[in-house]
Amino acid sequence: MKDLEKILELARSVGWGATDRLRFYYRQTDNIEVQYKQNENEPVTIADVNVNNYILENLQVALGKEDFAYISEETYKGEQVQQEWVWIIDPLDGTRDFIKKTGEYAIHIALVQGTRPVLAVVAVPEAEKLYYAIKGGGAFVETRERKTLPLQVSSRERIEDLTLVVSRSHRNERLNYLLQHLPCQNQKSVGSVGGKIAAIVEQRADIYISLSGNSAPKDWDIAAPELILTEAGGEFTHFDGTPLQYNIGDVNQWGGLLASNGQYHEVLCREAERILAEF
Repeated sequence: MKDLEKILELARSVGWGATDRLRFYYRQTDNIEVQYKQNENEPVTIADVNVNNYILENLQVALGKEDFAYISEETYKGEQVQQEWVWIIDPLDGTRDFIKKTGEYAIHIALVQGTRPVLAVVAVPEAEKLYYAIKGGGAFVETRERKTLPLQVSSRERIEDLTLVVSRSHRNERLNYLLQHLPCQNQKSVGSVGGKIAAIVEQRADIYISLSGNSAPKDWDIAAPELILTEAGGEFTHFDGTPLQYNIGDVNQWGGLLASNGQYHEVLCREAERILAEF
């Protein structure tokens, strides 16, 4: 068994260092060149690349490459790694929000054992907050001053009172139809999956839905936020209730995914499937 507490201390330190670097670039976004990934309409900037290198270098210097493998958005080439312990990293989740200067971007660092996350860090630089969790140990948020608070999802009496946190850019007709027909109609727009899950664990929202279309969220979009949500008492599954899996040879998280405070999770999963069957 790896010493996860010591590894978490390292990951938190790397998360804060990555935060400082992203904020430096964020203040220069008027001058940052934006490119688009081959075969995808996804933007990438020098900030993505440099912060990715910073995270990988610091983890690899401390932990090496023998016991740990590393999958990151900026270096992934389609391989499935064979090590039991795999780092799954997104150095800049919410690049569009980063470019548009909404402030709603995040850093995701997850450690997966087998196919499931056991350690997670999500940093939200413009909020100067870092969320973290170890499997079975609860979820926490710390501030720049290292003040730490435990996290716990909300509890609402009525399903109608739940608030959905939604994307501004990743939308399609099926998702819009689903959102319009759910029993809960309160909505809040937040960029980055990490930012959305932060809203749920801080009780500013209760539900997030991902519905793949021509593309799907990737392992690095979901792995770290999932563990932080579930350790705060929430749930994050496919619509059919099956758990998410990572490093299985396809980094795409296809289909319908529901993250929630857990209170009406199964009801909402069934309702989502029923609504989509009518689309």
